[in-house]
Amino acid sequence: MHTLDIRQTDKAALYREILPQIEHLIAGEPSLTANLANIAAVLKTAFGWLWVGFYLPEHDTRQLVLGPFQGPPACTRIAYGRGVCGQAWASANTLMVQDVGAHPDHIACSALSQSEIVVPVFNSSGQLFALLDADADTIGRFDATDAQYLGELAAIIARHHQQAV
Repeated sequence: MHTLDIRQTDKAALYREILPQIEHLIAGEPSLTANLANIAAVLKTAFGWLWVGFYLPEHDTRQLVLGPFQGPPACTRIAYGRGVCGQAWASANTLMVQDVGAHPDHIACSALSQSEIVVPVFNSSGQLFALLDADADTIGRFDATDAQYLGELAAIIARHHQQAV
């Protein structure tokens, strides 16, 4: 798979290039775990973020459990409503934090994390079945372009895993 150097192109162009590649990569593969692992690898390679991966909700325990990811070790479990991921789960909305040090209730899985974006992934019944989480080692790394295209990626994941819960 070919990826662009983020320094030689704009971010939106990079997203427009990799999203069809990701869709092709996961098409026909029924394993959610395998697909999320490959998606995390593509995003980490393309953007060089500190950490990118997925948290999967355990609805019965009201906890998020660490799923496939790329980057340094991460928090294994996050309670509903706690930290940026838990807050995104509770609100069912994308959350973007420009400076995690200034965010109330941020959970510091890595001291290197400076900014974060979390995007919920829903199935066709509207139930959240994954959270895409990306952390950067610089303040203000994520913006509306990331929110838009990572939202589109969440829709791609949902189309390929309609029954996931």
